[in-house]
Amino acid sequence: MLEKIDTATESVLAEVLAGVVRKEHIPVDSHFFDDLGANSLTMAHFCARVRKRPDLPSVSMKDVYGHPTIRRLAAALDTVAAAPAPAPVPEAPAHRPGSTSLHLLCGTLQFLVFAAYCLLAGIVMGQGYEWISAVDGVVDIYVRSLVFGASVFAGACLLPIAAKWLLVGRWKETEFPVWSLAYFRFWTVKALLHANPLILFTGSPLYVLYLRALGAKIGKGVTILTHTVPVCTDLLTVGAGSVIRKDSFVLCYQAHAGRIRTGRVTLGRDVYIGEKSVVDIGTTMADGSQLGHSSALYGGVTVPAGERRHGSPAQPTDVDYVRVPPARVSTLRRAVYGLGGLLQTLVVLVPVAVGGTYLLLTVVPALHMLLDPTSQDLGSAAFYGEVLGFSLAAYAGFVVLGLAAVSLLPRLLGAMLREDRVYPLHGFHYSLQRAVARMTNIKFFKWLCGDSSYIVHYLRSIGYDLSHVEQTGSNFGTEVQHETPYLVSVGSGTMVADGLSIVNADFSGTSFRVSRAAIGAHSFLGNNIAYPSGGRTGENVLLATKVMVPLDGEVREGVGLLGSPPFEIPRSVERDSRFDHLREGDELHRRLAAKNRYNLRSMGLFLFVRWLHWFALSLLGFAAFDLYAASGVAGGALIGASLVVGLAVSTGYYVLVERLITRFRPLQPQLRSIYDPHFWWVERLWKVPDHHLVVFNGTPFKAFVWRLLGVRMGRRVFDDGCYITDRTLSAIGDDCTLAAHTKVQAHSQEDGTFKSDHITIGAGCTLGTGSLVHYGVSMGDGAVLAPDSFLMKGEEMPPRAYWGGNPAVAPRHG
Repeated sequence: MLEKIDTATESVLAEVLAGVVRKEHIPVDSHFFDDLGANSLTMAHFCARVRKRPDLPSVSMKDVYGHPTIRRLAAALDTVAAAPAPAPVPEAPAHRPGSTSLHLLCGTLQFLVFAAYCLLAGIVMGQGYEWISAVDGVVDIYVRSLVFGASVFAGACLLPIAAKWLLVGRWKETEFPVWSLAYFRFWTVKALLHANPLILFTGSPLYVLYLRALGAKIGKGVTILTHTVPVCTDLLTVGAGSVIRKDSFVLCYQAHAGRIRTGRVTLGRDVYIGEKSVVDIGTTMADGSQLGHSSALYGGVTVPAGERRHGSPAQPTDVDYVRVPPARVSTLRRAVYGLGGLLQTLVVLVPVAVGGTYLLLTVVPALHMLLDPTSQDLGSAAFYGEVLGFSLAAYAGFVVLGLAAVSLLPRLLGAMLREDRVYPLHGFHYSLQRAVARMTNIKFFKWLCGDSSYIVHYLRSIGYDLSHVEQTGSNFGTEVQHETPYLVSVGSGTMVADGLSIVNADFSGTSFRVSRAAIGAHSFLGNNIAYPSGGRTGENVLLATKVMVPLDGEVREGVGLLGSPPFEIPRSVERDSRFDHLREGDELHRRLAAKNRYNLRSMGLFLFVRWLHWFALSLLGFAAFDLYAASGVAGGALIGASLVVGLAVSTGYYVLVERLITRFRPLQPQLRSIYDPHFWWVERLWKVPDHHLVVFNGTPFKAFVWRLLGVRMGRRVFDDGCYITDRTLSAIGDDCTLAAHTKVQAHSQEDGTFKSDHITIGAGCTLGTGSLVHYGVSMGDGAVLAPDSFLMKGEEMPPRAYWGGNPAVAPRHG
């Protein structure tokens, strides 16, 4: 017997869903996921078809999860339709092609600036080497290394400040097209700021002084932990006692539709900004206000004094994100901490790095010959043999000694930090916490062991509590970070994708505390998640990509969480369980053993690949010294030229490695088990190093490299720091704007299932800062995705649409 359809909305929705799932009849009270066996991708296609119907309000995935039957969804939509229509969001302007001539001119000027910087660095290196090598004795070498290193450090710090004031003066609220001369000045200053060694001093009062020198108005006792440098510093105001956590973005500019917009960001006294959050231009946070982790403030928003907000876009909440009581911190304490860190760098670290390296190289007779500018033995076989031996020894030493240092030294320091004890900032214990975080978050070993069974052993070696491990072969990805590894607990059988940040230290403007972060057993964590200590999730939970982990309410178990702020979704669906038989009994043991062998070969392959890269760069560097021949400025320029060539060699080398792994063939959409050999091959592909691509951010060369890697990239694309995971599955149209820290990810892993599909981004589209586009997505020409948004799998954005939020939705007009 067919169920009665009560309204026209029910009839239309049932008709649309029947077309998507290819059934003749859809019972209006059947659950989309439990009864009909639909999954999120199916329902995304359903939402896209509904949005094309002019007789229905737009439907989002949040609506589908909140009202998972036709009857309930129709009732919710009828309520929306009856409500007064909000003010319409203006449609994005039509795409206008950019100027190819300006694009080429800007790229040429950017290359000349980069080349000039490298040449200057080469001349300084050459002159410094000559000066240090002119003396004998450890003391004399140390003194000259100290003077030379301190001079270079000071010059590298002052150059961006001087460039900013000479090229720009004071930043003002303005707008200019990318690739213009105004943009070229903007990029030059931004590139120099990112190359400044003072970025290493985040969390120190010294970093605050640096931002003040650049024109920022920052009050007393401000703590800035993010490495993302604000560019338009004159437009930044931060009141006394405020805290900005790591991986948050307060850039004071916005890349939108082929233009750069600069704007003010005003933070009052005692403001708190959580981890992985975005604060757009034109925003104001009054005294004592808070923005939680994984959240976003869109342009033009003002947060009243004392109000707390979270979510993307941010909405009011009762959660207090400042969870550690204050402590007494004097101005003298801050000054001593900042000065002590500077002296440690200038008096210990830099001279030891410069002079120690020189002494080490000169102790070995073969290396002494390599560094002798008068030897002129570039054409001899002995030269290449010596470089080969040096690269092998240096690489092996880095791997072995680095692993020992990361596993042992931080344990001695971490033992002096007590769980849940409140410590004042800028003291001995604060220095310990910062040192432990830096050393144990070294990326090399997580890159090497991630996406394999061996990551479990590495994480245990640095202090993770992983309970009784149920080995899956993919327990963790290659990108996991923490504040301290000794207070991380992960339950048995839990799997974690890339981009997990474990937030197990709390900060106020004057104090900090480390505490345990516990992730429940048999859970799955997607990409780009900040998991704080005290997270209210228990066992058997699915945390979707970019979800905001809740700090309030009951402990969630046996459910999925999606969005920011989060809402509940099914823990799993039928499509994700089709490979469960491969995760049990003898079949699991057989396939896991085969995966381990394959992953071990991948690790060996990439150890060799990276050593070969070391060898190539060593050969290039020693060849430059051999040709240098103490010829002063000209010889130094030759060393600088080798730096330019080194970047080109590195880029071309890893492009070739990736293309050889793919056999120069494009990837195809997949739905496979993680125990399928094809997935193991994809994991191997993910290991190809690509961190050097950040050098090309904001230049035409970034799009060129993406094309070499297989991305179907349009003309004049502005890429300010986008990361594209699955190159040959991605297509990006002409004149697109990809803002800083965006991600185009054409795959997903949920428990034991791997899925991938094409992504198509039309001409003139904009991806806002920190946004993420998932697999199977299509964006029409001129579409705009707001900052920090998550465009879910299978979504179809109409041309010139404006969507925002996590998950991203179209604004409703009734």
